[in-house]
Amino acid sequence: MLKGKQSWVFQNRPVIAAAGVSGGPFEANGNLSEDFDVLHDDLWMGEDSYEKAHRILLEEAGQTALNKANVQKEDVQFYIAGDLINQITPSSLSARTIQIPYFGVFGACSTSMEGLALASFIVNYRGADHVLTGASSHNAAVEKQFRYPTEYGGQKPPTAQWTVTGAGAALVSANAAGSNLPVTTSATIGKVIDMGLTDPFNMGGAMAPAAADTITAHFKDMQLDPSHYDLIVTGDLGRIGQETAYELLKNNGLNIDREKFKDCGLMIYKDDQPVQSGGSGAGCSAAVLYGHLLNQMKQGTYKRILVVATGALLSPLTFQQSESIPCIAHAVSIEMT
Repeated sequence: MLKGKQSWVFQNRPVIAAAGVSGGPFEANGNLSEDFDVLHDDLWMGEDSYEKAHRILLEEAGQTALNKANVQKEDVQFYIAGDLINQITPSSLSARTIQIPYFGVFGACSTSMEGLALASFIVNYRGADHVLTGASSHNAAVEKQFRYPTEYGGQKPPTAQWTVTGAGAALVSANAAGSNLPVTTSATIGKVIDMGLTDPFNMGGAMAPAAADTITAHFKDMQLDPSHYDLIVTGDLGRIGQETAYELLKNNGLNIDREKFKDCGLMIYKDDQPVQSGGSGAGCSAAVLYGHLLNQMKQGTYKRILVVATGALLSPLTFQQSESIPCIAHAVSIEMT
């Protein structure tokens, strides 16, 4: 059901039946390593290119989710996935392996919640019994495309963020009576916001206005107060972007408890890991939500959360043509039944 101008309410409360999370060696030494299902000890993952390794991450996360739910891929109607690499090829190649009817989506680092929102919409309106959705990123592959190959050893400014090598996938299913599983209750689809920033080493600052715009729209559409949620978590704004978003939200009249406003890019790594302003990448919010946050919900730490994944919709071509950075954010609310 459409509510307000840009939000959906999922009256049938689709369930997140199971989730899977995979990661790389840097994530294995991170703050949330215990919440990963699969961790690799090198970036190659047995492949001969970083892009092929990127595909492996998403395949592993998706298959783990199916195994946990005890659902065969033949029983899943649709697969929704995306990443940051040219023409989302790692996701498309994973779809070649998994052989489920496929929607490839691109929302940069907002892809995880774009996919979850669409999967929930399809299941809510009985367009499918099961939809698998996921997002992924690979540090070496993404850095090579958007900035410099890691072999260059180029120095980065404090505003830069570390691309997560990881993937998160979830199986969204029709709600069954008596199921004690997380459910998606609503989604707010963001608008493209461009404040004229052009620095590819300050993604958090560029994305913060989009995050604030979508969060403000969510509470307006849903006619809720921020206290409704135990946690409001952004995707990967990092230190600079999160502070900027918080100030913008205050200016918009939203008084969010600072302790309840967190960022996946600040949660995934330890303080002593050299990640500048924090983590980023399409796999960042996917890994943190489908691993750590869902585990926390099942343990009773949180009952209601709002996950707001943010994305910078630039490309190497737009950067080379001196275009500013258009950004977007999508929000999905999740509750424990």
